[in-house]
Amino acid sequence: QVHLVESGGSLVQPGGSLRLSCATSGFTLDSFAIGWFRQAPGKEREGVSCIDNSDGRTYYAEAVKGRFTISRNNAKNTVNLQMNSVESEDTAVYYCARSQECTIVPGPMQDYWGQGTQVTVSS
Repeated sequence: QVHLVESGGSLVQPGGSLRLSCATSGFTLDSFAIGWFRQAPGKEREGVSCIDNSDGRTYYAEAVKGRFTISRNNAKNTVNLQMNSVESEDTAVYYCARSQECTIVPGPMQDYWGQGTQVTVSS
């Protein structure tokens, strides 16, 4: 059975760093792209980053480019999101999701989602 489980969310001060992890099971990670998405209260879910499975190519939303870094460890079945220089606008529930092709557009391309992990940026 396919599972994606996010962890690492917490309260962090503006300018600080946080690392989120997406632990996967039930499928071969290197056969799929994994994306990170987020949803803030009262807002629609938006894409943050994606890492391809074939060549490791990465994609980022403009809002996080230069601050966030996505990486994958197929041997450990995990995908991480390193968040640096966080801002209050980064406050949201963060989700990881599986797709056949890499995309940061949430929708029908993702077939499995995790339950989310809360990130709160506040002083």
